[in-house]
Amino acid sequence: MFNILPLGYDYEALEPFIDTKTMKIHHTKHHQAYVDNLNKALEKYPDLGSKTIEELVSDLDEIPEEIRSAVRNHGGGHFNHSLFWKIMTPGGNREPQGKLLEKINDTFGDFEKFKEQFGASAVGRFGSGWAWLISEDRGQGSEIRILSSVNQDNPMMENKEVKILLGLDVWEHAYYLKYQNRRKDYVDSWWNLVNWSEVEKSIS
Repeated sequence: MFNILPLGYDYEALEPFIDTKTMKIHHTKHHQAYVDNLNKALEKYPDLGSKTIEELVSDLDEIPEEIRSAVRNHGGGHFNHSLFWKIMTPGGNREPQGKLLEKINDTFGDFEKFKEQFGASAVGRFGSGWAWLISEDRGQGSEIRILSSVNQDNPMMENKEVKILLGLDVWEHAYYLKYQNRRKDYVDSWWNLVNWSEVEKSIS
């Protein structure tokens, strides 16, 4: 049985960039609903309950067809949100350091150009979805890339070897109370919250 974990900070801690009401509804209603529906889908297949959420969403072909869509949508929602809460922190860290910053500079030119490209991916995602920074092993070392996905999909569903470093929720429920249709303003503000120290733990 899966559960949502405490945020690790108060609902109001991300003000003024993400408002208290949005955080509380997002965590206790939206994320909780994904967990509840995932657990309900797994009731007929208790052996799947021993798997981690990463194992479930990265190997969907092994999920019985009867519940595959539910695991994709609700399991994806649980994994994605669990990561989202973790890579934010009150006050943020402003910029990455070390190996991650080196890879960003090598791949995108500099940190500001990376932010521009990541932001364009997030703003340009049609409808509901996510923007991602991922790391892939290319044999001679890892490479990082920006991707986006629809609904509660994530890059691990296409390639279980991918490491997800950063994810930004661009569903309207993540920002509409404060920003209405101004998704770009939400994305621009979100950079003030990124916990780069946490993101750097996943880079190799």
